[in-house]
Amino acid sequence: MRHIDVHTHLMPQCLWKTVDGGDDWYGMRLEAGDGLGFVAGNGKRIFINSPKLRFTPEERIVNMDEEGTDVQVVSIHTPLFPYHWEKGPAIQMSKDVNDEIAGMAKQHPSRFSGLATLPLQDVDASIEELERAVKVLGLKGAEFDMVVNGKTWDEPEFLPLFKAAESMGALLFFHPQPQENLVALERTRKYGLSNSIGVPLEDTILVATLIYGGILEKCPNLRVIVAHGGGPACFGMGRMDHAWKVRSEARVNIPKPPSRYQSQLYYDFLTSSEVSLRFLINAVGADHVVIGSDWPFVGWDPSPGGWLESLTSLSTEEKEKISFRNLEQMLGI
Repeated sequence: MRHIDVHTHLMPQCLWKTVDGGDDWYGMRLEAGDGLGFVAGNGKRIFINSPKLRFTPEERIVNMDEEGTDVQVVSIHTPLFPYHWEKGPAIQMSKDVNDEIAGMAKQHPSRFSGLATLPLQDVDASIEELERAVKVLGLKGAEFDMVVNGKTWDEPEFLPLFKAAESMGALLFFHPQPQENLVALERTRKYGLSNSIGVPLEDTILVATLIYGGILEKCPNLRVIVAHGGGPACFGMGRMDHAWKVRSEARVNIPKPPSRYQSQLYYDFLTSSEVSLRFLINAVGADHVVIGSDWPFVGWDPSPGGWLESLTSLSTEEKEKISFRNLEQMLGI
């Protein structure tokens, strides 16, 4: 069975070549520390917690062959999102990274596809770069954080970007930054809850924002994938529908109950349990679920595709849709 993975991260070779030479890469430097050290600058200190973050495309392919992944859809490691940078460097960095990802897909077209990163502090510049990335470079869309410098996606300033993405047929993949802007961190930093609970909570808030904010109403053909199975958003859809019925503020932007918009969203399968994945499939259909491994951060036994194929509660047809058919259709690969 073919395996296409929509959720794979990249720290670009243009970064490593620069910092390994002792120079700044847009204000970021390599720092010694535990293990492989850190890349630090622009208010961030990014721990290099896997040697795979330094892999060349050829090394990635070797690893993909070892785990049985046929195609990776590559997007930037989220702590490198440049939304808080100065506008000029953010635009140029986005171009450099998008050029590199497009180069990977051009050199290895059967193994890589790609998503752009954008300078989202400037909507006009982001629309321009998304158009270049999709129409000139051949990338399939873009990866977005759950917020942009504290602003949620239902702010009116972002609607032209969604309209542009819809018109281009660009796929938008939403993924939160671990340890950044997480609601859970306002309560506690104990027990690793910022990752185990905080990240899927952000996924859920994102789903609710796209629906209640009217983005999916205004952009009915927008193509969106939400990481980590959308968190517990689908589990909570009944409660969101109830809120729409009884609270006038929940109906400001949408004429239909939230669950009516579920068919416009897709989710990766990173739920970490068969029971949770089965619930997700029952809620949205296997047509709306895809492989997303969070490469290279999540350990899989034996592999993302191998885990999927081992599940006894899924039919062969469901497995094929999730494993490759849905993304083949969405991305044309």
